[in-house]
Amino acid sequence: MKLALPIIGKWFAEPANIGRDSRAVGDFEQRSKMMAYDQALVWVVLLLMLFGMVMVYSASIALPDSPKYANYTTSHFLVRQATFVVISLFAGLLVFRIKIATWQKMAPYLFVFTLILLVLVLVPGIGKGVNGAKRWLSFKVFNLQPSELMKLFIVIYAADYTVRKQEVMHKLTKGFMPMTIAVGVVGLLLLLEPDLGAFGVIVCIAMGILFLGGINGVWFGGIGATLVGIFSLVIVMSPWRRERIFAYLNPWQEDNALGKAYQLSHSLIAFGRGELFGVGLGASVEKLHYLPEAHTDFLLAVIGEELGFAGVLVVVALFYWLVKRTFDIGRQAIVLDLTFAGLVAKGVGIWLGVQTFINMGVNLGLLPTKGLTLPLMSYGGSGVLLNCVGLAIVLRIDYENRMLMRGGRP
Repeated sequence: MKLALPIIGKWFAEPANIGRDSRAVGDFEQRSKMMAYDQALVWVVLLLMLFGMVMVYSASIALPDSPKYANYTTSHFLVRQATFVVISLFAGLLVFRIKIATWQKMAPYLFVFTLILLVLVLVPGIGKGVNGAKRWLSFKVFNLQPSELMKLFIVIYAADYTVRKQEVMHKLTKGFMPMTIAVGVVGLLLLLEPDLGAFGVIVCIAMGILFLGGINGVWFGGIGATLVGIFSLVIVMSPWRRERIFAYLNPWQEDNALGKAYQLSHSLIAFGRGELFGVGLGASVEKLHYLPEAHTDFLLAVIGEELGFAGVLVVVALFYWLVKRTFDIGRQAIVLDLTFAGLVAKGVGIWLGVQTFINMGVNLGLLPTKGLTLPLMSYGGSGVLLNCVGLAIVLRIDYENRMLMRGGRP
């Protein structure tokens, strides 16, 4: 570990030889603190991922006792999650070395590429289905969830679109409608999977970036109301979604507790058992085949049971700091007239903030049950990888901010 940290520091400190004075000192230790990478951001991300690994292991250790996972070892999910984390960190290091201007040039192509992947998910024989939903592309060694890619690339595309259309953003036909149509196509593909949760997050990201980019307030409010109506209509027209909403409103009714509200009721039981300081790490009862998907969607419930209110509060505080830091970096970029970079940083903050809020709200019974993971912590390769890539881009934005303030060229 002692040897690894200086190497990581060097990677973050010297991503490119841009704007560097010939008299600048090469050694990282002798360089100005203004030019250093944001160490606090890196450490918070590492802490969340390592904490997540511990809790994924705790939540999944009993799964091999069930027939579905009989061929798995007790450390199966831990090993895979550790592999995901290592791959994600190396991906983050590589992404950090890419200039923000390059992301802006590639924005439309990345968006179209991910749209094609979303279409491929729906093609019989190509898309992989789990529990009635087709959301993955199988590459044998790993599964890719294109909706996770879209969460990142919609941030980049919406930021680029807002910068390009800045002069006409107040107009409905030229400014707002093209982006609305693009998001609508994405939404249609996600609803066919179906993945209403991912669609909700992507809509929030796109709307948030457009709002920050200066869209007309009247049109923004009108489209926002329209989207609420669309979501309501989707729920009303879908019997199983209606049943889930009614079960959410009364999870303790016997039929609901044994049916659509089964996960929610057991999640609430887990939080209730945890009380202030929890029953102890590894001592959860709900993870013993009572609470489904404890290592993915309901990881926070296991944290609440084993570490109590104190453990949940720590997780909430870390995510609050992380989202706030991304917005601070974005605001600084906009002050430096790096509008695209600022909107991307804030977009990543919206993405992580909205998804974290929905996941925590579902676990705590504040929102209806949706299949969204807790960023950086829940089990899953695509999610952790794209979270790291998004935060590496934010880290790069912060680096270029510091270079510009120092007098260099971003």
